[in-house]
Amino acid sequence: MRSLTSEFLLRMEIILRLYLLPYNSLRPVVCYDERPCFLIGNVIEGIKMKPAIPAKEHYAYSKHGSCTVLAAIEPKTGQRLAHVRRHRTKVEFTKFMQHLAQTYPDAEKITLVLDNLNTHTPNAFYEVLEAEKAQVLANRFDFVYTPKSASWLNMIEIEFSALSRQCLNRRIPSMNQLTKEVMCYFKERMDKKTTIDWQFSCESARNTLNRHYSHVNPNNIKYKKTN
Repeated sequence: MRSLTSEFLLRMEIILRLYLLPYNSLRPVVCYDERPCFLIGNVIEGIKMKPAIPAKEHYAYSKHGSCTVLAAIEPKTGQRLAHVRRHRTKVEFTKFMQHLAQTYPDAEKITLVLDNLNTHTPNAFYEVLEAEKAQVLANRFDFVYTPKSASWLNMIEIEFSALSRQCLNRRIPSMNQLTKEVMCYFKERMDKKTTIDWQFSCESARNTLNRHYSHVNPNNIKYKKTN
């Protein structure tokens, strides 16, 4: 891994401190991202067995297009929200954020952890909604961006990993079926109030990633724990 920049370390620590804040219903911390999915049908027919020639299976599947799962999770409460859409443009992002804002009607501000995709900005609201509605929606959020190439800092990735293992690890031929299975998965997790207990702190980061901290400032060597 190449040396991490001071900007990376700053943005990482901002997120790590957010995750360790006590729960506050007026300022919930929510993690958001999107995951593309391919709709796959039957295996393409292979070559049948003939005298002296064994049967051969084709390695490929018939593709039925693609779609995207948009999802958010509030790690401390297990509150979840998911959409399945054909595309992931600024329109889908804005509509999801409208729905997310409605999920927290009493929140003063929703702190949203997300990546740096060009559609993931409040600017998108102004391109989809009239200015007054865009302003109101933008004011509901405080956007906190992960460092580049650091999706592991976004806890929604833990949820997507579980979703992939439990729901998306088989052929799903249609968007309707995918939507049904994804929604059942998220409903079950929310009904069980499945939360995420995040353990990685600033202290852990300064020790584990000390080589990078010390590259930025040699004095950071003091954070390196010795056995």
